[in-house]
Parts: sequence; C-alpha cells; structure tokens
Amino acid sequence: MSNIIGGIEGGATHSTLILMDTSGNVITTFKAEGTNHHLIGMEECRKRIADLVNKAKIKAKIPLDTPLLALGLSLSGCELEESNNELVEGLKEKYPNLSPNIAIGSDTEGSVAATSSNGGLVSIAGTGSNTLLINPDGTRSQCGGWGYLLGDEGSAWDIAHRSIKTCFDAIDNLETPPHPIDAIWKKVQEYFDIVNQPDLLNIFYGPFCKAKIAGFCKEVSKLAGLGDPLAIHIFQEAGRYIAKSISAVYPKASPELTDRVEGLQVACVGSVWLSWCFLKEGFVRHIENNTDIDKLLLIRVISPGGLGAAYMACDKLKIDVSRNYEENYEILFRYERNRSSCKCIRS
Repeated sequence: MSNIIGGIEGGATHSTLILMDTSGNVITTFKAEGTNHHLIGMEECRKRIADLVNKAKIKAKIPLDTPLLALGLSLSGCELEESNNELVEGLKEKYPNLSPNIAIGSDTEGSVAATSSNGGLVSIAGTGSNTLLINPDGTRSQCGGWGYLLGDEGSAWDIAHRSIKTCFDAIDNLETPPHPIDAIWKKVQEYFDIVNQPDLLNIFYGPFCKAKIAGFCKEVSKLAGLGDPLAIHIFQEAGRYIAKSISAVYPKASPELTDRVEGLQVACVGSVWLSWCFLKEGFVRHIENNTDIDKLLLIRVISPGGLGAAYMACDKLKIDVSRNYEENYEILFRYERNRSSCKCIRS
C-alpha cells in the first residue's frame, strides 16, 4: 500500500481527482466526466471513479496494483447512507486495488472539509445547487440538492432556464417581463443555433444534456456585464434564492459557528459565484429584509478540486495529514448588517 491519499470531488458535469502525500503536498490532479450515480447509474459511476484513480496513478507513476492509503469521494447525489454504502462496497469488490479505506459523502462535504475540520456551511451554485450546514458535533441541516426538476434554485441551470422561460412567456404574451427580452432572446438563438421557439423543443425534450443548457448561464452573465437589465434582474433573483437557502439552515447552526468574529463562514463553490457582482444585490436584500442574521463571511474555495474530499477521508478515517486551511480560500464578501464590503470575483 502506498502512503498516497486520493480525493475526488464529482458533480453532474465533471469530476476532479487529486493525489496527495501525508505532508499535504498535492502530487497530481486529473479531471474527467461527472460522477452523479443518479444520472449515470451506479455501475457507470464506479467505473468512472476507478478509471479516474488509475489514470491519476499512471500520471503520478504509481503502480496500478498498489492501493492508495485512503480515497475520499465527495460526490453529487451521495446524500443517502444506504446508497453510499452500496457504491463503496461495489468499488471494493470490483476494484480492490483502489484503496481498502474509502470515505464517502456528498459534494458539499468535501467543500466544508477543504476550509475547516470543525464544520461550517457550504453553498454550491454550479450546474445545480445545494446548501449544507455541518456543526462541530456532526449534526447537519440541508436545503436543496434535489436536482433540476425539484430544485436547483440559484444554479446555472436555474439561471439559464429562467432566462429562456421569461422569453417564452413574453413571446406567448403569457407574462409581461420585468425588462425587454431582446438581448437575451437573441443570445438564446445564437447559443442554441435556433430561429424560433419550436426549435428549442428537441434540446429540452430530445437527447437531453443538462450541462449544455446550464452553460447558457455564462452567456447571461456576459449580458449582465454589458448592462442588460433583464440579465441583471435574473442574477439578482438567483442571489435571492441562494440567500434564502443559507437563511433556511442558519437557525440550526451552532453558536460555535455563528459567534465567530466575522460571523458564520460560508464556503462558496461553483461557477455561478464567479458572477457575485450580479448576485450581490438580491442576496443582500433578502438577508437584510427577511432575516435577523447580523454577520456572514463568504469565502471562495480556491484549493484544487478533490483536496476537500481527501481531507474529508482523513477526518473520517483518522489519518493525520498536514493542512493549511487559509491557503484553500479567499474572502469573497463580508456581510455585516448595514455595513458590507465585497471583493468581486468574475470570470
């Protein structure tokens, strides 16, 4: 067995693996396809995990038959203990050379572990969305994470879908949009290579690609950057939903987390956070008008994808490894009621 620890952070769209030694040094990283077993099936999920680990081993010149000391899996879709155990047992049975020590949790767990060994709150706003609070005693509270049919508010999917639906409703004369749709509708036509509404039906109801549709969020962000009022409005709404999800779990946070000098620390993960300047107004408005939260510290996780999953494995398996949490994040926004400041991070 090697003294190398692996960590995989996997979402619906893509996954990232890191290999590190017990001194905390990252040896290599590797990226691959998504690993949400609800979308691709349990067996395909296992295969992708094994392929990812083996490719990283080859890159790091580790023999394929040498198991890792530990492997952490922080994957979207891994919220249920029963299915998590099924995934891990299948991995150990079919791919015994991966590692005898596998720890598993949701994609949110790895993000918390990347910034603290004492719990915290993570808000994921990527292709999908999820918010998870982990208290120092291990108790948890979750809001979201239910996928694009039952949730994903504030995500790239939600922003893309809301933009397209607003255009459809305006063209159908069903709803009057808060601002003109011209710029967004033109961008819809360009991005999806369509002419009219029926052309979109095959994209949504034919061979379905959630990532392709969610990718339109980046185009909406560009329009917001150019000052389009509808694009800005849609991002403000996304900011409001993200704030709602954080305020939904906040009451269950331990005083040990909320009574910090700068308030509850929120790890912000996912590409939507890159458009924080457009999310901010809706976010702050909701916190100010609908909660009694006095302080929040929003941090942007900048560590290599997979590092939090490796840390999570070390925490769960009691493996001692060197860490410097402050290197893993940068401050995005300090919220203090009636006096806030932000550092804008945009792609």
